[in-house]
Amino acid sequence: MAKIKVAVLGATGMIGQRFVQLLEDHPYFEIGGLYASERSEGKTLNEVLKVKDVRFQQRTLGVKIEQLDVKAISKRCRAAFSGLPTEVAKDAESSLAAAGVAVFSNAASHRMREDVPLLIPEVNPDHLELVRSQPTFSSGGFIVTNANCSTTGLAVPLQAIYQKFGLKACYVSTYQALSGAGYPGVPSMDILGNVVPFIRGEEEKMEAEIYKMLGTLEDGKVRLADFDMIASCARVPVVDGHLESVVLKLGKEAPAKDVIKTLEEFRPEPQRLKLPLAPIHPIIVRQEENRPQPATDALAGEPERARGMAVSVGRVRESKGYIKLWLLSHNTLRGGAGGSVLNAELAVARKLL
Repeated sequence: MAKIKVAVLGATGMIGQRFVQLLEDHPYFEIGGLYASERSEGKTLNEVLKVKDVRFQQRTLGVKIEQLDVKAISKRCRAAFSGLPTEVAKDAESSLAAAGVAVFSNAASHRMREDVPLLIPEVNPDHLELVRSQPTFSSGGFIVTNANCSTTGLAVPLQAIYQKFGLKACYVSTYQALSGAGYPGVPSMDILGNVVPFIRGEEEKMEAEIYKMLGTLEDGKVRLADFDMIASCARVPVVDGHLESVVLKLGKEAPAKDVIKTLEEFRPEPQRLKLPLAPIHPIIVRQEENRPQPATDALAGEPERARGMAVSVGRVRESKGYIKLWLLSHNTLRGGAGGSVLNAELAVARKLL
């Protein structure tokens, strides 16, 4: 198949540059332009580089940043991957969709719109059909969002458990990496040797988004999932990888061994389709008593292209009628740019691109 030309929006930011990383030599997509604000226009990617753990190709590093221009993007690209700040994303993404561009967004601006999928392909692939009800769909434009980074890591194993056992309650405490705050992130004097027990808006996002993602599509609308959800979120001095402590009250009681078996056997649609960024094992259950950890598990996932796309789960155990576990996901890959690229791969598989 001919590769689809795509734009990267917010190419000077952490998520934008993760998009570039994942789109280099992608089997479906070809970068058609890197876009940011007028302050960065004319600079090369190398001059604004913030992602330090990737060796980009020289030709990619030499690509010049362009000012975001809806008309120019719509002429050149069929789709756009948005790493724009939320305050900029809402209008820019709407304008691009109106111009016939398919937008796959990491921003929060459109996540809770009734006609916009809040999509994780392993969790709610059928929600992609919501784009057909968007007013811009007839001209080829639509918006698909991925979830908040901390919610994404939780939603994948939660869906496996929810569809097997049901859920009455989910209580989660997060220990979130610095890269989740963007670049340059949290001031060093605030975070070194410290934990900050507050991330603005994070708990509210987690508590709202999970119901939409685990909901069912009925008559063209999402019927929200129904269980108690309480989140507490903290920032910790870790570069990449959101660690989460989860306590679950299942809909029907089950021993920990049955929950582990369900997690290990979870093979949803992206794995069956063998999408490029879909890890062979979307959930990796660790048997060690002290895993998962950001240092060892943030980049979990096979094959090589899917590194950082698996969710690692460990310490699955029973306690007083509850199931307790820890999970870890890479926040800028699985919970950020990688989630949006996987969404676009599913759109290709479903012939929406």
